[in-house]
Amino acid sequence: MTFNDFNFDSQLLEGLQSMGYVKPTPIQAQAIPLILQHKDLIACAQTGTGKTASYLLPVLQHISISDKKHTKALILAPTRELAQQIDQQVEGLAYFAGISSIAVYGGGDGMIYEQQRRAMMEGVDIVIATPGRLIAHLASGVIKLDHLQYLVLDEADRMLDMGFYEDILRIISNFPKERQTLLFSATMPPNIRTLANTILKDPQHINIALSQPAAGISQQVYMVYDNQKVKLISTLLKGGDYKSVLIFCSRKETVKDLNRTLRREGIKSEAFHSDLEQEQRETVLRAFKSRVLPVIIGTDVLSRGIDVEGISLVINFDVPPDPEDYIHRIGRTARAETTGTAITFVNEKDQRRFSFIENLIGKEIPRMTLTAELGEGPVYSPTTRRPSTGGNNRNGKKKVWVKRKA
Repeated sequence: MTFNDFNFDSQLLEGLQSMGYVKPTPIQAQAIPLILQHKDLIACAQTGTGKTASYLLPVLQHISISDKKHTKALILAPTRELAQQIDQQVEGLAYFAGISSIAVYGGGDGMIYEQQRRAMMEGVDIVIATPGRLIAHLASGVIKLDHLQYLVLDEADRMLDMGFYEDILRIISNFPKERQTLLFSATMPPNIRTLANTILKDPQHINIALSQPAAGISQQVYMVYDNQKVKLISTLLKGGDYKSVLIFCSRKETVKDLNRTLRREGIKSEAFHSDLEQEQRETVLRAFKSRVLPVIIGTDVLSRGIDVEGISLVINFDVPPDPEDYIHRIGRTARAETTGTAITFVNEKDQRRFSFIENLIGKEIPRMTLTAELGEGPVYSPTTRRPSTGGNNRNGKKKVWVKRKA
């Protein structure tokens, strides 16, 4: 199958060719025909499978053959980084089709808000927005969605984890009842099914390789004590031929401390966390994408908020708090059928948490041996049975939805 089989408009095909698209991925091959048939859709697909293009292309096709007097499509995303990346992909795919878009997100100064407001007042075909900032624009009356035909929720599970459930329902109350709704999620917990039952009509379902890392990822694990982690990272980065590296830490303070330490070691790195201004975040990401900056250290906001081809190494400085987060983190490498390496550091406290990851992916990750200089690490002896939370959150407590601005 090729993209020619979908009978896209010639200008849309030209955009596809200019961006190097040749053969649809499995999620694209399954989702595009259903969306072109105006079906509501629930699609469960892991990071790096091409899901963004799987909904953008048919939506762009619909818009390209309709009038452009009103905003036709809204895409909701959990983070500003993802909203910007979706907007960039729209710009590339729709370059020759003359379809306009705007990324709407919080942060930054009043100038950014005013630019967003003016763009929506003048008319735009597609709005890509985080929930909090979109609600602010809806409240001001600057954006009207009464002619909306397509609603996409991208990374819906992440939005609910961030407390946007009530905000999503509030936003949807502004939409026409007759619309096409597409829900994309990397996981399908009960709260996503509840949301889907509320906002979708007779949806089609697609499930693509849920909870499995891409085949091209070489997964490795080191059993280490905390005081061995920094020296091990320095050894790996200085001894390996890695052009583009992501390091994930579970806490913002750890991100900052590790960045300072690596820079003292002569490793060119930058920290990426919520304390940075939007302009600073964009500067770091631009440098990373252009290969001027080889190493970024961040929290899990990076695991779903960055879309860069050619990342050669992902390091989990800490074991992620949930097994699904591991899938998202390491999914930043080996994208689009390439290869990459994912290394996880496991201290004695995180061994049980790491065992949940191996249970999820159904295999044992190869253990690597520490150098003599680093000494021996802790013996691996986890308690492998994961406690049941009875459908509650990952801490076993009843989940309470909390509103949070993007």
